[in-house]
Amino acid sequence: MLKALIGRELLNNLMTFRFAAVLLITLLLVVVNTAVLIQDYEQRLESYNNAVKMHHQELRNSKTYSTAYLFVDRAPNPLSIFNVGLDKRLGNLTGIYHGFVPTLWDAQMHGTDNPFIAFFSSIDIVFVFEVILSLMGLIFAYDAIAGERERGTLRLVLAQPIRRGQILLAKYISAMACLLVPLILSLLFALLLLTRSIPLSTDDFLRIAGIVFTSFAYLSLFYLIGLLISVATRRTGTALMLAMFVWGFLILVYPNLIRATVNPSADVQERTKTAKNQIQQIVDEYERERKKFLENKSVIGDASQFIEAVSLYTDAHVDSVTLSPYLENMSLISEIPPDFEKYVPIAKKYYSFVEPLATNAADKAWLVQKQALDDIFVRQAVMDRALLKLSPVGIYDAATQAWAGTDLLGLRDFFDATRRYRRVVIDYLYATDAFSSREWFVADKGPVDWSTLPRFTFERRDVGTNAKRALPDLFLLLICNLVLFMGIVLIFIRSEV
Repeated sequence: MLKALIGRELLNNLMTFRFAAVLLITLLLVVVNTAVLIQDYEQRLESYNNAVKMHHQELRNSKTYSTAYLFVDRAPNPLSIFNVGLDKRLGNLTGIYHGFVPTLWDAQMHGTDNPFIAFFSSIDIVFVFEVILSLMGLIFAYDAIAGERERGTLRLVLAQPIRRGQILLAKYISAMACLLVPLILSLLFALLLLTRSIPLSTDDFLRIAGIVFTSFAYLSLFYLIGLLISVATRRTGTALMLAMFVWGFLILVYPNLIRATVNPSADVQERTKTAKNQIQQIVDEYERERKKFLENKSVIGDASQFIEAVSLYTDAHVDSVTLSPYLENMSLISEIPPDFEKYVPIAKKYYSFVEPLATNAADKAWLVQKQALDDIFVRQAVMDRALLKLSPVGIYDAATQAWAGTDLLGLRDFFDATRRYRRVVIDYLYATDAFSSREWFVADKGPVDWSTLPRFTFERRDVGTNAKRALPDLFLLLICNLVLFMGIVLIFIRSEV
């Protein structure tokens, strides 16, 4: 009997205009948008490759250690086509220097400069599913029970030896089978376009499978919301109005309301001021140690003459906020006058003391800055995300971002790698005695050999890590599905036909 019911419901759904509309609209939006997203990704990838070449060439052109500009770039994520997340919203370029600790918040941005593509590429595939499939799920469900009540066919069906739970299950299975057709077909067309232009790994296909399963759970949740409305009402007109109100509130109103009204719990300006004061204390300590070194009787006279003669920038060259050196003020010295050659050992001694001192000061300041950034930005982002999870859209968006690796944790992985690379660069400078070498401040003996400098490498986390980050939200979607279905069954069993 259940099989016959499923067949009946399936045929009824397939023969409706709304099924054809869902199929056509979904295919059109997903396929066209995928073509735009691929073009945007290719432009961002080209910009990334050009930036890598340019920064590599700039490093090779650097004659001394102190004037070297070392930058690392973050490649665009190919799965940002499915959910762009934070991949295009936060920086993808940061500097590496011993006196500066790179953070996500200090990063710069390079990418496409085409505003037309940038506008349309902000509408990713998940956004299409969030809006279109959720609406179609409600439209498929709003008259599932209320419509049969109005027509009187529900009485006839229940006059047969059929359980009410079987009716609900048949309607759910048939409707979800119909809704899965546009979902799967549109994704297949998107993958065909994607694989022709962008190479994907096995892990990428597993991540996409995770996105598909999450999309199914999201679509199922909205169908069950519509089915609940249909069970609780007796007229299709009332059910349709309630369904549209729920859709508008959950999709359009609530997410934007949360983003617009939720503010940090703490005073941002006060917290920032406190952090700056703490960092300034670290800078002041650095300055005291540096000046104390110069006041040493065995150094001060000769050092000051040497510094003045070769115009080295040795005043407080540390930013009071980030402890980053003012590299633009570090002038390249092509040669040292013979009369001042005797001061070179003193300059070596000075830099071998000051530069490690700046490194330690930057590490101390990073601890203060990290805590402030967590308090001001990360805590706020976590709060917003938690409140957004009161809507299925927030849960779905968080889960698909985690699968794609475009969430906050995915981007922080890159900046964690940059900080590890900074330590590698510092170890390299110590190993080559760069701070105490002539090549730190003058290039008269030939440029620095950068071929031995370790290269920066970054690989996205494995699919297992993505799954661990996505599973809590996916589990929440599945729990909501189960609770809704049980509630629908209980209401339908107790309701009068």
